[in-house]
Amino acid sequence: MPKVTYIEGKEPHELERRLIFRNIDRKGWNASLKKYVSEGGYESLEKSLRMEPGEVTQEVKESGLRGRGGAGFPTGVKWGFIPPGNKKPVYLICNCDESEPGTFKDRYIVHQDPHQLIEGMVISCFAVGAKLAYIYIREEFPEAAEIVEKAIKEAKKAGFLGKNICGTDFSCEFYVHRGAGAYICGEETGLIESLEGKRPYPRIKPPYFPAAMGLYMCPTIVNNVETLCHVKHIIEMGGKAYADIGTQRNTGTRILCVSGDVKKPGYYEIEVGKMTMGELLYDVCGGPLEGRTFKAVIPGGSSAKILRCSDTYNVSSPPGSDKREITFDDIPLDFDTMAACGSMAGSGGVIVMDDSRRMSWVLNNINEFYAHESCGQCTPCREGSTWMKKITDRLVEGKATPADLDTLESVAYQIDGRTICAFGEACSWPVEGMIDKFRDELVAETAKDDVAINRNPEQEAQRRYLKEARAPAGSSARI
Repeated sequence: MPKVTYIEGKEPHELERRLIFRNIDRKGWNASLKKYVSEGGYESLEKSLRMEPGEVTQEVKESGLRGRGGAGFPTGVKWGFIPPGNKKPVYLICNCDESEPGTFKDRYIVHQDPHQLIEGMVISCFAVGAKLAYIYIREEFPEAAEIVEKAIKEAKKAGFLGKNICGTDFSCEFYVHRGAGAYICGEETGLIESLEGKRPYPRIKPPYFPAAMGLYMCPTIVNNVETLCHVKHIIEMGGKAYADIGTQRNTGTRILCVSGDVKKPGYYEIEVGKMTMGELLYDVCGGPLEGRTFKAVIPGGSSAKILRCSDTYNVSSPPGSDKREITFDDIPLDFDTMAACGSMAGSGGVIVMDDSRRMSWVLNNINEFYAHESCGQCTPCREGSTWMKKITDRLVEGKATPADLDTLESVAYQIDGRTICAFGEACSWPVEGMIDKFRDELVAETAKDDVAINRNPEQEAQRRYLKEARAPAGSSARI
């Protein structure tokens, strides 16, 4: 492998470990097949085709790879959900919708290294028995769609795609499908409905788990761009060697997209769990802006619950160890610890806010987005997201009362867990987290002439039950 150098000002931080982003912002790099093959491209595909499909799946299971699109579900386990003895066609779908606010990683892969994605997808198709795959790209990525289309043609012409791939009996075709820019199409069953030409109403699970009843009611595997790229590297180095990267139950690398009030926002690829929140914000991102201090962080895209920088957490870190109290700066950036702290690693979109930010404005901005993006299928989400937006509209205008905050919180809890897909949680969790962490600040922005709130005992008991039922075990901070 030649020595890798990067464009000035785009060099990786010394705490990064570039795997998926190895070729991003490289000097002398381009997205052509010729360049990709010259540095070992498609060798992992050729290696996988000398294996049995089940052996490829087993390598992915042994790697411990978890989905990078948001849920963090084990990829190999997901592949294993295809019904045994299935006689129907199997499909693979690459989710390149990337619609979670605060996330901007997948677009760089398809713009600068599309063959890495294609290689990972062909290997995945071989493993799950798919002869047809779709790359679902959001409408706002027109250039990305053109680049991928060109890369597909190059790969097909070279024998890495199409009939008798690499001279074997395995054949597979890829198609690019352009979405219309709807957030809900990032949800796998909504995406499938869109791909079928229908309104993207998510399907209820069970029974419509895609691995059993997906595209055209056939077994379908839906994976994120970054996830599929990791498959290529797992086959290259072996599942066990890949599992040595990162930490237990949180293996490999992942790409974090840091935006907001830091000196060096951008994308950073790290070993999962090997870096803390403090190291990311202060060492990698250069700390807060001059004269400011960090106030809060949304760690996994806009749908994740907000974390307050002054909180401490009683968690098992690393997972499986005895519980201990850690500060916000000491939180390891892995899936399990983030969940134990009351939020989620999600899509890797780290949104940073300093002490200049009004939390009412932040919440209203998020609420406005989700009210606009609700597909409208479920009543709690369709009505509730708009109600929450209207309440925070009043809040930022100084027209809300303290009682409005209780109404806002009540609406959020009545959406949470009561919708067909996870959009209900996506729009309610920001409200739940923000009110819990910054209630005093929000109350301070309400109208001053409001009277005290009177709740009857049943209302208070219900509110307490809903909060306790959703609080993660072991967290010392209120969620």
